[in-house]
Amino acid sequence: MKLRTVLADRRFHVAAGGVVALLVALLIALAMMPWGLFKSTIESRLSARFGRPVTIGSVERQDAFSLSPTVTLHDLRIPQAAWAGTGDLVRVESATVRFPVLPLLIGHFRPGTITVQGAHIVLVRDADRRESWRSDDDRRKPASRGGGVILRGLRIADSTLVYRDAFQDRAFSLKVAADPARGITLAGTGTVRGEPVTLSAHGPAIENAGGKPWPFAARIDGGALTLSAAGTMDSPLDTRHMTVDVATRADDLKFVDAIIEAGLIGTMPVRLQAHARHDGARWTVTGLKGLIGSSDIAGHVDVIKADGRTRLDGAVTSNALNFDDFSSRAGQAKALARQQALGPRLIPDTRINLRKINHTDGTIVFTVHRLVSASPTSLKAMHGTVSLDHQLMTVSPFVLDLTRGSIAGSVRVDQRGGGPVPMVTFDLALRDSSIATLGGGGGTVEGRVDGRARLRGPGSTLREAVAASDGTIGLVARDGALPAKIASLLGFDAARGILTDDDERAGLRCAVLRFAMRGGTGTADPFLIDTTRSQANGQGTVSFPSEALDMTLTGAPKMKTILRFPSALIIGGSIKEPEVHLPPGAKSAGNFFKALGQAITGQQGPKATDADCEALAARALQ
Repeated sequence: MKLRTVLADRRFHVAAGGVVALLVALLIALAMMPWGLFKSTIESRLSARFGRPVTIGSVERQDAFSLSPTVTLHDLRIPQAAWAGTGDLVRVESATVRFPVLPLLIGHFRPGTITVQGAHIVLVRDADRRESWRSDDDRRKPASRGGGVILRGLRIADSTLVYRDAFQDRAFSLKVAADPARGITLAGTGTVRGEPVTLSAHGPAIENAGGKPWPFAARIDGGALTLSAAGTMDSPLDTRHMTVDVATRADDLKFVDAIIEAGLIGTMPVRLQAHARHDGARWTVTGLKGLIGSSDIAGHVDVIKADGRTRLDGAVTSNALNFDDFSSRAGQAKALARQQALGPRLIPDTRINLRKINHTDGTIVFTVHRLVSASPTSLKAMHGTVSLDHQLMTVSPFVLDLTRGSIAGSVRVDQRGGGPVPMVTFDLALRDSSIATLGGGGGTVEGRVDGRARLRGPGSTLREAVAASDGTIGLVARDGALPAKIASLLGFDAARGILTDDDERAGLRCAVLRFAMRGGTGTADPFLIDTTRSQANGQGTVSFPSEALDMTLTGAPKMKTILRFPSALIIGGSIKEPEVHLPPGAKSAGNFFKALGQAITGQQGPKATDADCEALAARALQ
């Protein structure tokens, strides 16, 4: 049948007319819809959304006939979550919404204008990160990637917003207003980590936005924290899609973290600025620069929040960095008190417990061109990569440059499962350094130094982990020199130790020290000092965390001597403050005459021979 014939058929006209009449009737019905009949439906859907009974006093249509009706909800009440305390999450005297009807036919509610009178909202998050405005189903859903609601008008009067967050220790109480003349404003007071702040934010009236990017400004002011943000949202109130410039000053980086929630550590005072772009669950931060204490930093980072976790991926550089800046004043005071109580220690008490960093993952590449310190240091520069994945932190590769040589390797902190103490694994190698470098300056003993530490143990700080570790520590010095007087005394050659000129030098063939660590106690295996004049052998232990030495050193000369002292040296004290002394009775007249008699009779014991320094060094450094 031809199209012309179909179009001329009376039955087609009747059918077409019926369809048109049905559509017209449907449009008329929609335009005259008594929206008050849907009160119970709206209540039930909101109740299902929040998981608690939502009530509405009444639903009233303001116009008689329109495909963009205006509807007012009176006395809307959403109860607070049971765990969050008494009262309401949301209480609204009246909310008037104008919206197009046709999008509802495909399941989309797109309000055009909203007028709110007497809205009072109380948002609560507890220490376990539960949020009173989300149901359990919401927390299980992935973050939405859609855009925000595009409004054509917004009016808010006599309204407040209260926010209490036990997890980040912050609380705000704000007055909220919006009208065509003054735009949108928020103003109020609050606390961040116990410190008082004032808050303010402003954006132009939505009625004047004209579909263009919407500028805004916000500020937090307080003695401990100042943070300002200014930028543009892709559309009015679309906080999920915006570009912003941020500047902050804070007594501690933890104050900034209380706002941005990136899992940052406590530090000295900070001044930072950055440019950022927010798209859905992603923040892209560029142009990050500023000071943490006296340390300058610059870099970039991508922050992605999904499934209740935060992922950081970026790079940070510093021209001059002081480790002390990355501990808060309170942390430094505690560290100083511990140091005064315990005395100086070689192993730092740096905290590495990840128990509270349980929602942050990512990878940060760091480069420090110069390390600085208030006291003399041999540390020069460092670079490496920090990776964090569900409380497994790996620093690898890691390179710490010294004024001569470097320390390179990896550190692994494993606290997966949220245990109270992580398992820490060190694998670090010291290469091509020197005795002077490790000693912090010049000295009478010279030599190239290499080392290796392979340890594994539990602990919340580096010191605790070493104090409970198993593994090995090896240190080798070779191809050096030392005062000939000291070389002779190491062989207990009393005559040459007394008669040798102070300026005379002897060769240091090697000094090899290897500790076999078990439960934080290292047993020397071996401890040997081989010089061109003598050889000394040690036995004993070093115990962590006290770093106490309990060792005995004996020796023999490599040449015939006039007077060889038949005794040993006792090495006590600590690694940082060793104490060397003779055993009780060693200075007695009897011991002296014994040595003299052995010299006269020629029974002074065997002379030492050259040690196999290469084999000993290989074992210590394996």
